[in-house]
Amino acid sequence: MRFAKEDLLLYAVTDRRWLNHGETLCSQVEKAILGGVSFIQLREKELGKEEFLNEAQKIRTLCKNYGVPFVINDNVEIAVISDADGVHVGQNDMDICQVRQKLGPDKIIGASVHTVEEALLAEAKGADYLGTGAAFSTGSKKDAKLLPPRMIEDICSAVKIPVIAIGGIDKNNVEELRGKGLCGVAVISAVFGQPDIEAAARELRKKLEYV
Repeated sequence: MRFAKEDLLLYAVTDRRWLNHGETLCSQVEKAILGGVSFIQLREKELGKEEFLNEAQKIRTLCKNYGVPFVINDNVEIAVISDADGVHVGQNDMDICQVRQKLGPDKIIGASVHTVEEALLAEAKGADYLGTGAAFSTGSKKDAKLLPPRMIEDICSAVKIPVIAIGGIDKNNVEELRGKGLCGVAVISAVFGQPDIEAAARELRKKLEYV
């Protein structure tokens, strides 16, 4: 599945630390999609290969049924086996050119960038979209460094591919990202960490329509 720029509007990244008793990642993801999440990334650093693959296959099927793009964080092998729509890589993960060789021309490649130079290089190597941040302070990624707002604008202006912001984004600060050239935001706890996932996604989606 390829994707439209609009699919990146509300991008949700999974985190099983937010699972409540009796809940599954799949059930959380479905609630998020029903609330308006338009893109899903499976990011589960603590899972073994078999369990990770099992989650990937189930969520892949769910996202396909809803027509929502689905990518795997970092793990190109799992992305290939599960037939995910693509993969998202960081600066210390597999090189984008190698990822493209393994995935083929029709899969989605997202890349995390923190500078204009990284953004231009990722675009040149064939990334389909970029994630940049941290936009705000976040507890989801302990080594994440805050990116100055001007840098986010500069990255958006420098490349032709879509850019989303990530890091500490929630319903209270998302509107601060208005006018920076972003096509969407990526969130974790702002959706999956809320008591009512579907309602939280719906509220964020409504606010994003004006960002």
